[in-house]
This record gives sequence, C-alpha cells and structure tokens, in this order.
Amino acid sequence: MKTLICATLSITAAHALPASDSVSDALPAPVVDTDFHGEGVRDEAVVELGRLLFFDKVLSGNKNISCATCHHPELNSADGVSLGLGEGAQGLGDDRRTGRSLTEGVYERVPRNAPGLFNLGAKEFTRMFHDGRVEVDEHGYYESGFITPARWKFPVGLNHALAAQAMFPVTSPTEMSGNKGENEIADARSLNNVSGPNGVWELLARRLQSIPEYVERFRSAFPEAVKTADDITYVHAANAIAAFEVEAFRADRSPFDRHLRGEEALGEEARRGMELFYGKAGCHTCHAGKFQTDHDFHAIAMPQIGPGKSDGWNADYWRATGLKAFPEDFGRERVTAREEDRYKFRTPSLRNVELTGPWGHDGAYEDLEAVVRHHLDPESSLHEYEVRALPPIEAVVELVADGPRLSRAIMSADRAERYLRRDTWVQSHDELRGAIAEANELAPSELTDDEVGDLVAFLHSLTDTSRAPVVPERVPSGLPVSD
Repeated sequence: MKTLICATLSITAAHALPASDSVSDALPAPVVDTDFHGEGVRDEAVVELGRLLFFDKVLSGNKNISCATCHHPELNSADGVSLGLGEGAQGLGDDRRTGRSLTEGVYERVPRNAPGLFNLGAKEFTRMFHDGRVEVDEHGYYESGFITPARWKFPVGLNHALAAQAMFPVTSPTEMSGNKGENEIADARSLNNVSGPNGVWELLARRLQSIPEYVERFRSAFPEAVKTADDITYVHAANAIAAFEVEAFRADRSPFDRHLRGEEALGEEARRGMELFYGKAGCHTCHAGKFQTDHDFHAIAMPQIGPGKSDGWNADYWRATGLKAFPEDFGRERVTAREEDRYKFRTPSLRNVELTGPWGHDGAYEDLEAVVRHHLDPESSLHEYEVRALPPIEAVVELVADGPRLSRAIMSADRAERYLRRDTWVQSHDELRGAIAEANELAPSELTDDEVGDLVAFLHSLTDTSRAPVVPERVPSGLPVSD
C-alpha cells in the first residue's frame, strides 16, 4: 500500500487544530428549515418571478445571456467548465463557443470559475464570490447593510447577502452588461455609473417596467412596494432572483444528511471517509459546520489559469507579447488591500461537490480526486500542474484607436495568439508560480491511497439531487430561453 506525504483538505499551518477525540462530537447538527432564509416558507409569487428573471436574457445588456447561462440546472447550478465564455458567446457548458464576428466574439474569458449555487440561501452564507467582495456589514459602515464594490452607493432594501450578490453579474462587461458602444447599459457601466440616475440598475429596471407581464408579476410579488410600473427597481428583481435560488438550490437530503438524521445511509467507504474527515484527517477544521465551510479565506497554492484579474506589477507578459496586461489574481487581497491576504480564496462548501467541478477558484482541476490530492501536497502539485487546453476563442475583440475615438475590432490571428498566452502565463512563470507556492498555508501529513479513496467516497455522500428547478418554457420578455 503506497503512502502519500500530504496535507489533508484545507488544513492550514496557521489554522490546523487537533482532531476531535470523538468523531460524533465533531459532526454538525442536521440541516433544518430555520437554517435558510424564509425558514422553509415558500412565497410562490416571489419565487416564480425570480425563476423567470433567472432565465430571462432581458437582464443582459445585449439581451443574449441570462443568469442561467452560467448557473444552469442541467449543469448543476454552474457551467461545467473551468473558465466560462460570457457575453458574446453562444451555447451552454462545454458547447459554449464564440463565433467569428464582432457580435459573437469576446474580450476575454470570465477570469474565475462559476461557482455552484447550492445552499447559498442558508443564513450562514454572509459572504459571496470567491474573494468575498460582497458581504454583510457587521460594523454598520454602510446604510445598505452590505460591504460591496459599490460601497456607499449600494442601494438599501436587499434582503440578504445572496440578494446583494445578484446585483452584480449584470454590471460585468465580460459576464452580462456587454462592452462600451454595444448598448446603453454597457455605456453606463463604462462610465462607472452603476447605481446613479441612468445607471445600470436603473436602466434594467426600466426594461422590466416596460414589459406588462413583469409589471403584474412584480405587483403580485411585492404588493406593498410595487403599485405601478414606476415602482419596480432592480433591488426588487435581485430579491426575487435570490428567493428563487434559496428554494431551487437547497441541497440537504444527501446520504450524509440522512445519516445525521439517524438513518443508515452511508456505505462502508463513505463512513470511513467521514471518520477521517471529522477525525484523523481534520478536514473539518476549515470545511466546518453544516455546509462544510468556515466561510474564511485560505491560500492553498491553487494553480492559476486564465486571464487573471489584472493584479500585480510584473511586466514580463507585456514585454513578451506587446500587450499591456497583468495576468495575476490576488484573491482576497483585492478586497482587503492587505498583502497577507494575497492568493487567499473563500473555503467552498462541499455540498454537492462531486457535481460542481471543475474545482478551484479558477477551475484548475477537472477530477475530484485530483483536487483532493492537490490539497495533499499543494506545493508539489502546483509546480507539477500542466494547464490543459481551455475552450477555444474564435474571435477576440479589442478596442482600437479610430482617430480621437475608440472602435471595436477583431484581433488578428497573430495578435490573438499572443493575447491568449495569458491563459497559461502565471503557471508557466517561475517567479509568479513561486509566489503562489510561498503563500501556501497547508501543512503536510501522511495518508494512504486507501484513505484518500475513502475521503472521496465521503465527498460523494454529500450529494443531493432530489430537487431540480424546472426551466420555464417561456419568459415574459419573449426572448428565447435556451442557449
């Protein structure tokens, strides 16, 4: 039997705790209705409105992409790829591709993996996105009750963090708004006018106000707040979308849940894996609580693939390609501005984890056991990692000078080849990859291959597919639902 020199799932040198003497003492309590917003009470009018909005492309600048495009029920509430192709591309999941024209090209890949939505409607999820840039304001800094990229301009009235999160994908040029010159919403975003008069959120609300069926549905869902079309705001839309997500993506009927409720639901491998997870391996020190997350941020030497978030100052890519870009992603540091938070990302919940790959903040790993083994020896895994081919981009769009103005153009083949070198740049750069390795917090330990297999079996026992939201046949805008 081979022995691995490894570190277990999310045990950090700074955060590692001794394993509990009793596995049963370490197990969480069963999930109950009161753990979720709404406490199990379903408001049909609000949830149905949210369902329609979730699948309606009217919320995107060019009316060609919906929330569901990157978080589709058929793809387990995500998009099934490492780094998605957002605004401009067509199709779902692995089949999503760009065309060769300006209207079918993209400016870049979405720089981070689309996370699954399972159980984000639980009350304990008070931070959203991989870097936690939307979170409940526990200190009362902002009237809205949330710390977000919009800061003091963020509107009041959002019901909880999941609703606050729903305000932002529509503001992203890469994801939903489109780019300058394509539509009025994209133009507002290019001027950084998100929350002001004629800003992104107001313009989207006007679209909804102009659709009679939506007006009636908003009046039914929010009878106290919405009397006429003019009363509809994007805050109402975000609250409805979040209400749908709370209901549609709740997952607490897995074999593990049934075990916690006293049933004989775990196989032998899964039971051994559970004992490792909550005992010797100590995985629960970070993957804690009912949903296997401490909601904190950790650096685990995850390989970086894709275009990054334009962090850092290393100019080697610029020198090598002639294209001014900084392909790093500093993670939590982007939010806190603290260097000690560099390369830290939020501990993901492990509910339905077998369904929500690829794994990592950038989807670096396509195989569940592979990402477990990355945790087992993160620095070696990082240095040995080979970036696989990402979905091809047939047309890369860029802004070029046209006299005193900027116009959109398709990159030449040679320029596009140099541009796409950013997909592998950080991982292939010794200094940048080394910085990620140096920030690693995971401490080594020893597990056997059999124990790794048992851990993976336990992760499979966290799967609940009993709920599946129904894709509507039509949406009030009249736009096509399918991609």
